[in-house]
Amino acid sequence: MSVSPLADGPSLLAWARRAAGELERKRAEINELNVFPVPDGDTGSNMAHTMAAAVEEASALPAEAGLADVAEALAVGAVRGARGNSGVVLSQVLRGFAQAAHYGESEGEMLAIALTNAVGFVDRAIADPVEGTIISVLRAAADAARGAVGSRVGSVAAAATQAAREALEMTRTQLPALREAGVVDAGGAGLLAVLETLTDGQPGEREPKDVDWHGAESHGTEAELEVMFDFRGDLDALQGRLEDMGDSLIIARISDTDGRVHIHSREAGNVIEEAFASGAVSHLRLEVLPSLLPAGQPERLIIAVTPPGSVTSLYAASGAVTVAPGRNVAATMLDAITRSGSDEVIVLPNGQLSNAELAEVEHAVRAVEQTITILPTVRLVSGIAALSVHDPAQPLATAAFTMSEAAGEMRTALAFRAQKGALTLSGAVAKGDVVVTSRGEHMLVADEPMEAVERACRRLLEHGGEQVSILFDPGELQADQLENLAERLGVDVMVYPADGLQACAEIGVE
Repeated sequence: MSVSPLADGPSLLAWARRAAGELERKRAEINELNVFPVPDGDTGSNMAHTMAAAVEEASALPAEAGLADVAEALAVGAVRGARGNSGVVLSQVLRGFAQAAHYGESEGEMLAIALTNAVGFVDRAIADPVEGTIISVLRAAADAARGAVGSRVGSVAAAATQAAREALEMTRTQLPALREAGVVDAGGAGLLAVLETLTDGQPGEREPKDVDWHGAESHGTEAELEVMFDFRGDLDALQGRLEDMGDSLIIARISDTDGRVHIHSREAGNVIEEAFASGAVSHLRLEVLPSLLPAGQPERLIIAVTPPGSVTSLYAASGAVTVAPGRNVAATMLDAITRSGSDEVIVLPNGQLSNAELAEVEHAVRAVEQTITILPTVRLVSGIAALSVHDPAQPLATAAFTMSEAAGEMRTALAFRAQKGALTLSGAVAKGDVVVTSRGEHMLVADEPMEAVERACRRLLEHGGEQVSILFDPGELQADQLENLAERLGVDVMVYPADGLQACAEIGVE
């Protein structure tokens, strides 16, 4: 038996790295098993990302960090980086290790305590737990570990792993979706891969011999968005408010007032609004679940690059799959294209990508066989204008031309607060002033966001227009104030809250 992962801090971190590597190695296999709770084919990716986030957090500690410090860092990193149901459950397993590391018992007892605590954390985190999933596998492992206490830590780990393997095989018959597809639970398979790294042996010897790791066909579910965010506030109260807004509600707690929230919901906007009203929200992330794509093999997919937040829900409700800007945007976009099965893809960059990122996206999409068209949408509002005229019945070239025309004809402006003083063609700008630019040029400077938006609308309407669309930061402007502009401007005004906009407002006139 090698050195116990619970011997000290470096040993625990070394084990976590092995587990992260094993999840990365089995990422594709686990993804193919994914049919429950939604057939989104990303359980392996979510668990690998979660474990990698844990390792990254712990790796920042000094080399001499103790067991408790490393365990705590792994838990914090996992909770902060958790993705999907399975990733949240995995984060709670690491949280169990963090709590157990403070006990003075033997290493075998600590492992049993860690798995037992993890069961308690998961039971508390998941609003409506379902047996026949990763939960069943974790519970079986914890029971077996407790039964083996008194033995060496290697024997405790081996007992837990064997029980997890047997419980995983049982999931094949426990859930109708798994039974119909003839596969085991994907999250349970990922947890088994993690537990196997606690014991010695070659990878081939650790492979569950009676588990069928073949892929499965997707079985549709109702349309939902996956919403995840970090929350600081009364978690119990938030859980009560969110329970009726969706399913797969999981709250991974670091403490009673600090944790990560996960929910599948058709009311993503209401979920986000409730969360912001209840406490401090950060690292908000939304993903369109596969059910929002047209049934069967859709012929055309529209991907919109949007910042995380309520604007994502707006685009999703209009039929687009959204991806967040960032260093992984090309890979995320490629994954969405591959999973969609679409023959034709339209991409709306919406001014969220730099020239280098656009080039990266163009390079990445050459790896797929689908026809990819990137439209020149320079703002989120122009992307909305393009999306509003999309006709899926039209040939791709015709549809793309119509959408490009709608986006190009919209006159846009951006209102934002100046970060420092400057002298512009519109006059002197002090730090905190609201500056409005249009097509890269300064249009005007104002003291307050509302003044800036109204003056910008009037300037844009000088060349004609029948409708004004405004995306606004709820921290800077109020919807009722903006809606009152309709009477003063004499045109229709459509307003949309857009947290994460990183500006006071985006304005579009058409």
